[in-house]
Amino acid sequence: METETTPRTLEGIVRKYATPLSIIGAGIVILLSFVAGPSGRDVRTNVPSGLAASEVVLPLAWGDLGAQMVAAGVIDRAKFEALYAGRGGLSENERRLLLGNSAGRLVVTQENAGFVLNLLWALGLGNKNSILEKGQMADPRYGGADRFASTGGWTLAKGDAMKHYSAHTFIALTAEQQTLVERISGNIYRPCCDNPAVFPDCNHGMAMLGLLELMASQGATEEQMYTAALEMNRFWFTGQYALIDQYLESKGRVSGEVSPKEILGKEYSSASGFARVARSVKGTPQGGGSCGT
Repeated sequence: METETTPRTLEGIVRKYATPLSIIGAGIVILLSFVAGPSGRDVRTNVPSGLAASEVVLPLAWGDLGAQMVAAGVIDRAKFEALYAGRGGLSENERRLLLGNSAGRLVVTQENAGFVLNLLWALGLGNKNSILEKGQMADPRYGGADRFASTGGWTLAKGDAMKHYSAHTFIALTAEQQTLVERISGNIYRPCCDNPAVFPDCNHGMAMLGLLELMASQGATEEQMYTAALEMNRFWFTGQYALIDQYLESKGRVSGEVSPKEILGKEYSSASGFARVARSVKGTPQGGGSCGT
């Protein structure tokens, strides 16, 4: 899948594409996992404190978004399938999410990490939105939106990824929904970067933006969006959130009783916030992964 000019490691991606703001904490990334399912309720089962749920049902439907992105070229089917051929091939359910119409709710599990992360990454990058066109990604001081890991690192498009950047109306938001996405994405951080999702400079941030847009378009409430975002971060950064939970408990707070909005904020979930938490808790986060496909 990778070309001679494509960075093969996280460090390579950061050196080639990231600004100094997106470098912070970039080595502590864990990917998430999704799989489609029929239930419409949120589920969290058999979960010791600090671990991602074994299964979470999101209050949204994926539908035929994968097929739309393939048709538009945000996802090059041949490149995408070639990537996963080297990982055992696509399952029937994954193929449905990519090429068909997936009915029912989207279920997050531990088993399909990179696959839907990549789908959501493509959605966030390709869907037309003023956050990408007028927000911090377009700030001239960073030298262009193509310089980030979330854009330069997306090598699974037909042609240059920037040809698809905010170019397709996969999701149309009302003014109220757009305001909701902007407000919430500005409050959601991730431990690999010091930027909120409204500045989606890495794949996790771009995927989160896509998720929030999709949820808002389907009528999700602010509470549902924050809850889903925290569940996603727990899949993406399992070890980091185990430490955050330990830290909260050391301060006499039960992590399950702290609002998702607070946990997702800069104090705990940003790279600098998590570094402060980690210094206060004995032990280090476990796990690997990268900001690549």
